Amino acid sequence: MKRIGLLGGMSWESSIEYYRIINQEVRAALGGVHSANSVMVSLDFGEIEELQMKGDWEEATRVMIQSAREIEKGGADFLLICTNTMHLMADEVQAGIDIPLLHIADATAWAVKAEGLQTVGLLGTRFTMEKEFYRGRLEEKHQLKVLVPDQAGRELVHNVIYKELVQGLIKDESHQSYREVITNLVKEGAEGIVLGCTEIGLLVKTEDVSVPIFDTMEIHALAAVDAALGKYELN
Repeated sequence: MKRIGLLGGMSWESSIEYYRIINQEVRAALGGVHSANSVMVSLDFGEIEELQMKGDWEEATRVMIQSAREIEKGGADFLLICTNTMHLMADEVQAGIDIPLLHIADATAWAVKAEGLQTVGLLGTRFTMEKEFYRGRLEEKHQLKVLVPDQAGRELVHNVIYKELVQGLIKDESHQSYREVITNLVKEGAEGIVLGCTEIGLLVKTEDVSVPIFDTMEIHALAAVDAALGKYELN
């Protein structure tokens, strides 16, 4: 079994779910008391959020690369960045280490295409929905059509993530608001919905949506197990 490297803490609410899913899946695959061989660096999200809000992506990139190198020194065979937004600097992180990075958008695109879908709605932080590092990768590398909410919808989705979900708060009114945003995306032609923030799966469930949902945290974790067990090779 390969050692999985996890760069987490952004937020720890979803990092817990990564750890749980990865270990459950390894036990299901290997039986007995098997668990995943992994190493994690968990960052202080308060510091990362401050850099995000200030737009200091240069310092955020430095922190991410340094942390990824610590994980590599811990013996990891490949790396997961356990958050969608911080894939903004995925290319720089990959360039700074000698082990492969399993990109969350790639794993998500594989899952979408396995369902035979072409057009998806994307929910996430404002950075994920508006910047090209994520939706552009889905569109250009994987030839998917990506729809995002209107400006009011994007602000709502973003604010719920930072003011509620990363703090472990699950509110009924936010649940309903997300369902309305998703309904609008489906009306615009979304065949599936990508939960492009690793915390959104805490709020939105399969039964809430009339089309398939793609929980990027779960998809990423499952892809890591497949890679660790040698079901495919990372470049």
